[in-house]
Amino acid sequence: MVDQVFSNYIDGLRVDEFKSITKEVCKLPSIISPALFTQIDPNCTGIVTRDAFIKYWIDGNMLTMDTASQIYHILRQQGSNYLRQVDFKPVLDELLATHPGLEFLRNSSEFQERYAETVIFRIFYYINRSGTGCLTLRELKRGNLIAAMQQLDEEDDINKIIRYFSYEHFYVIYCRFWELDSDHDCFVDKDNLIKYGNHALTYRIVDRIFSQVPRKFTSKVEGKMSYEDFVYFILAEEDKSSEPSLEYWFKCIDLDGNGVITRNEMHFFFEEQLHRMECITQEPVPFNDILCQIIDMIGPEKENCITLKDLKGSKLSGNVFNILFNLNKFMAFETRDPFLIRQEREEPNLTEWDRFAQREYLRLSMEEDVEEVSNGSADVWDEPLEPQF
Repeated sequence: MVDQVFSNYIDGLRVDEFKSITKEVCKLPSIISPALFTQIDPNCTGIVTRDAFIKYWIDGNMLTMDTASQIYHILRQQGSNYLRQVDFKPVLDELLATHPGLEFLRNSSEFQERYAETVIFRIFYYINRSGTGCLTLRELKRGNLIAAMQQLDEEDDINKIIRYFSYEHFYVIYCRFWELDSDHDCFVDKDNLIKYGNHALTYRIVDRIFSQVPRKFTSKVEGKMSYEDFVYFILAEEDKSSEPSLEYWFKCIDLDGNGVITRNEMHFFFEEQLHRMECITQEPVPFNDILCQIIDMIGPEKENCITLKDLKGSKLSGNVFNILFNLNKFMAFETRDPFLIRQEREEPNLTEWDRFAQREYLRLSMEEDVEEVSNGSADVWDEPLEPQF
């Protein structure tokens, strides 16, 4: 196969011609092709010969590696033992340049950049479990990124690739950020974040987020979170069933950082919820009743405290956090919307995040339609929403 491809290119393959080698010979996702080409052509001659490919791929023992190891080896910087966010930039550049589902973004360089950032942030949120910004080979193997990359070559609709690459998911995240960032300085402060989800969160939990206990901000501006910080927040907030989310919120509630959540710590956060219930004339629920409910939901090893292990062992853990600091979701959980229950049963493979993104994108599309009607430019909505910021 190698000889057959190179026989038509005696002088070697250029980067755009090399993709057939990446896909058919190396059996790798096509978006890896430019990065692989660069590895084989470190002197930037613009040409990869048959001999150079053989030396790198076969003599370099790439054939003996699994796919994750191959991709890890291709993307990492020389001498590095991990992948950083910047190492994924060539992958996203290739995706934006070639995938038919993103063609409508080709003339919008700003939003190409935002989309690429968001995809990379999502990858590191879910896969870089150490939270160091240094993605190890072990973390890459444990995640589902490789499968999502391979799906890109099989699916023209980018929104069907809901793990990491969905444009609709990016659009939802960025719109939420834009709505909160009232002065559009690309930062969100406490006053902005308290408005999230129609003022769903308590002041106490927002204070904990800005204390940077669950995650140190990448923002260099004191008292403000960057877009990357917001991406981590919204993914944690809208899917509290995921392990990264459980770890994020556990650190928030564990006030003394001793690795257990106590009755007093839960009471501290629920106290504000209780006050909010009274303000909206909602019948308050005594804390002792709430504590019993939480213990029943989690079934901790020790009744007087809850560990992260306890939370990861229960399917209802996310509801515990909603009870403690998100009044809207707490009340929704108490009422048990039959429609949402039926939806979950019909689509068991979708995560809480997937369902949130579906609902939110529909809301945004309806608002877009209403705006177009009012402006006299309504049309059938059958394309992805383009950035309107």
